[in-house]
Amino acid sequence: MLDDIDRRILRQYQADPSLSAAELAERCRISSGVCWRRVEKMQAAGIIQGQEAVIDWAALGFAVEVSLRVTLDKTQPRAFDDFIGAARKVPEVIEIQTFLGRVDVRLSVIARDMAHYQQLYRDRILTLPHIADIEALMHIARLKRDEVLPV
Repeated sequence: MLDDIDRRILRQYQADPSLSAAELAERCRISSGVCWRRVEKMQAAGIIQGQEAVIDWAALGFAVEVSLRVTLDKTQPRAFDDFIGAARKVPEVIEIQTFLGRVDVRLSVIARDMAHYQQLYRDRILTLPHIADIEALMHIARLKRDEVLPV
C-alpha cells in the first residue's frame, strides 16, 4: 500500500518526471535519501515503470490520425496472436488495444496526409491477417489526454 509520502512523490513525479531526486525530495518535503529509496522501491514494485518523451506527430509531418476498430475472424485459433504480431510490424500503428465485445482490437494509425493513409490502409492494414470487419474513425481533435493518476 502507498502511504501519504509515496502519494506526494507520485503526484510531483507525474507533474514533472524530469525533476532530480533532490528537487523531487524538496517538493515532497522529505530528504533526498528517503525520496530516492521510495522511488526505487516503487520502480521495483512496477508502480513507476519509466519516463517517456512526448513527441508532437504533427510537427514531424503526420497530420492524419485514424482509429480503426477491428473485428477478427474468431474461428481461426491464432487470430489474435497473428493479427497483433503483424500489426506491431506496421510503424504507423502507434497503439494497439484489445477488447471484449463486438470490437476485438483498436489500432491508432498516423499518416502524413490522406494519400499516405489511403496507401497505408490498402497495402498494410487490409493485408493484416484474420480481419472479419473493420471500421475507420477519423480523428478530429484531442480534447483531453491525461495519464496522470489521482493519487
